[in-house]
Amino acid sequence: MLGRTANGLYWMFRYIERGENIARLIDAGLRVALTRTGPSDDDWDGVLQSAGVRADFDAVHGTLTSADAIDYLLRDHANPSSVMSCIEAARNNARMVRTALTRETWEATNECWIELKRMLAKRVRAADMPEVIDTIKRRTGLIRGAFHGTMLRDDVYNFARIGSSIERADNTARILDVKYYVLLPAISHVGSSLDNLQWESILRSVSAHRSYSWVYDGDYTASNIADFLILNERMPRSLAYSYDKIVSNLGYLAELYGETHAAHETASTTLTLLRSLSIGEIMEQGLHEFIEEFIAHNNRLGGEISEGYRFYR
Repeated sequence: MLGRTANGLYWMFRYIERGENIARLIDAGLRVALTRTGPSDDDWDGVLQSAGVRADFDAVHGTLTSADAIDYLLRDHANPSSVMSCIEAARNNARMVRTALTRETWEATNECWIELKRMLAKRVRAADMPEVIDTIKRRTGLIRGAFHGTMLRDDVYNFARIGSSIERADNTARILDVKYYVLLPAISHVGSSLDNLQWESILRSVSAHRSYSWVYDGDYTASNIADFLILNERMPRSLAYSYDKIVSNLGYLAELYGETHAAHETASTTLTLLRSLSIGEIMEQGLHEFIEEFIAHNNRLGGEISEGYRFYR
């Protein structure tokens, strides 16, 4: 496969995943803000930090308000990681690799762009926010469903799946970081009903609330929730699950092309680490520090994949 085509597929699905997960990040911020008894604008500093766009936001807006932060994350074209920017970038990549996609996958992508362009044509009212977030999750889910149900399991499929998994791991880590690094107001609240409510809100934002209750019988503790989202390989948004799929799809590419790259070793090493650690060891090291290190390694893997498969040639 041409590097340009592989690049288009990889980034098409990274952008689809990123758009959905930025919506989930907004949802996490909204849910945690509901637990506040006072002004919640400062909460959005943490959300912007975790999305990696705090400095860019400051360059556009003088002061931080929840309304401006949400609009910047949701629909501002000045933000290349806004939901609307991501969906447009995904559609542009899909057009570039149109002949590699089934008709159903292309139509689901195009329809997602059309509907969100209409819904996000102007600033979203607070009362409409749940419907908008649900639409983003539903539409991106339809793209994945069309793709998984109609595509051959070949290198096209593998590059797309790798892109989705790398982006999903990054965003699950960032959503966890929103809670642990900035949204908990004081150390005195750790283990309190407020702390547990915020952790439960994080589960809901990644659609993991019910599945978590099946595994842990509704015992909402910070360590159990972190364990579920980091180490549980049955949870499809966990870091361990994502890396299991990355390693698997890179393995298929190695068999198909008859060669391996630095990315194979990096992905395998990360998966081995995730399988060897306990949540107690991660908490002792510091969850925020662990997440920062994980995100850095995940970014390095993305660069190694791009270089190894000559995405820009």
